[in-house]
Amino acid sequence: MNKAEELKKIVRDKYSEIALQSKEQNEASCCGATGCGTVDYAIFADNYTELEGYNPDADLGLGCGVPTEFAQIRKGDTVVDLGSGAGNDCFVARALAGESGKVIGVDMTEAMIAKARENAEKLSFNNVEFRQGEIEDLPIAANRADVVISNCVLNLVPDKRKAFAETFRVLKPGGHFSISDVVLVGELPEGIVQASEMYAGCVSGAIQKDVYLQIIRDLGFENITVQKEKAIHVPDEILQEYLDAPGIKAFRESSTGIYSITVYGSKPIENLACCAPGSGCC
Repeated sequence: MNKAEELKKIVRDKYSEIALQSKEQNEASCCGATGCGTVDYAIFADNYTELEGYNPDADLGLGCGVPTEFAQIRKGDTVVDLGSGAGNDCFVARALAGESGKVIGVDMTEAMIAKARENAEKLSFNNVEFRQGEIEDLPIAANRADVVISNCVLNLVPDKRKAFAETFRVLKPGGHFSISDVVLVGELPEGIVQASEMYAGCVSGAIQKDVYLQIIRDLGFENITVQKEKAIHVPDEILQEYLDAPGIKAFRESSTGIYSITVYGSKPIENLACCAPGSGCC
């Protein structure tokens, strides 16, 4: 098994477990990943409870933003949610897209797909569907989506360039994405980088903010904007699982920062190619 497949297995196993837990259990763990302590939920995620379309059964407390807040979803839009989990962002997106819209959630974890479909069935939604698949190879036709959203998921994807190339491919010309994710400024200590729990917990799989944004530019997106940014504080009780006291002190005194960002980008109207320039998928 190569490194990318190993990482996917870590994520799939962790999030299969998460799908069977309560929201309270997930909030008391690192981005929902059991066994890695607590990244402070009040800092890491945003509150959905007042949003139209919010359904508590679909909220597992796993996000790091509210991508629909800035997604400019209109009535009748087709929206694709990358890493849709139990359906939380899909149901909020549906409230914005309306009965004439369409929402497609994609997740690679079978247990999450089952939970999301169960939630949609209970709500009697006939314009929300969930498809099992990987973000690097989306089970969606080209030029299908008006809007792509995602919430704290792309940092878990080993090949982020391929993930954004697939985002480009499925967007209609003139369509756009609004993605909340975790990025870094500076280098994480090796003890954190090597920790599988911190990878599944949305921290060690994050890449540099400038690299993240450059990937988006290189693939041909336009109007790239960081819509929201906030620092994430990892408490000492988490860090001490992976670093000794001098290591924690050095980390605190370094210029390294972990950030949640929500970023926007649009696909050029004139670009009718099936995928992003240079992505090699055509």
